[in-house]
Amino acid sequence: MTEAAALPGQPRGGVISGPATARAHCVLAPNPSAMTLDGTNTWIVAEPDSDLAVVIDPGPLDEGHLRAVIDTAERAGKRIALTLLTHGHPDHSDGAARFAELTRSAVRALDPALRLGDEGLDAGEVITTGGLELRVVPTPGHTADSLSFHLPADGAVLTGDTILGRGTTMVAHPDGRLGDYLDSLRRLRSLTVDDGVSTVLPGHGPVLNDAQGAVEFYLAHRAHRLAQVETAVEAGHRTPAEVVASVYADVDRSLWPAAELSVRAQLEYLGEHGLI
Repeated sequence: MTEAAALPGQPRGGVISGPATARAHCVLAPNPSAMTLDGTNTWIVAEPDSDLAVVIDPGPLDEGHLRAVIDTAERAGKRIALTLLTHGHPDHSDGAARFAELTRSAVRALDPALRLGDEGLDAGEVITTGGLELRVVPTPGHTADSLSFHLPADGAVLTGDTILGRGTTMVAHPDGRLGDYLDSLRRLRSLTVDDGVSTVLPGHGPVLNDAQGAVEFYLAHRAHRLAQVETAVEAGHRTPAEVVASVYADVDRSLWPAAELSVRAQLEYLGEHGLI
């Protein structure tokens, strides 16, 4: 059996739901799948001595899950004062409107269509709720509206789908762009090198204890896939479907539609840079 410490990012073993850092608690949504892994991680984030909490990604429109998030916060003596979205994919955002009704909290997101309230989110903005400090980090690429949230007090970053707790993520072409995604990974790497971030709190999968190792793995993986796609094109595979069948032959076919989106993004990137 492979030790978790030997895997990229050193994924934390054990149950995913529950406390992850001094300020972050995960409530796992009941929507497991090949794309969502164990399910969507809904994060409750708060200062330990505060009665106010922030929720990041309430998840799917599942009444039981939304109420479980509220109950978890209330058992800790906290009221949910704000809801944030890392991006607009339904497994992260579909429950946001109902969650706002239940908690009477605003929903803030980069995409205006997802907001409930007057305020959006800006790169570099510092959100302070109940003494908690969260810094908004733009991380487009998986989607155009993808954000991460830096939690400096815990040396952690909440990455949504930009970095997962297991495996790698897709670049959802045409909304997501590979060049943006590579820039986002480098931005996250700078947090690990310059700002003391050691822990990844992902949108799916287990917590990662080695943030820098996870980012370096993702960058290396993307470089490797790009080289494979370039080689496939040189071998005569012209359409995205043909490239997927060649490059992703060892990947579960149920994931090929997602792989094709990433391949389209890779082909676009290679074309833009004159590599094919």
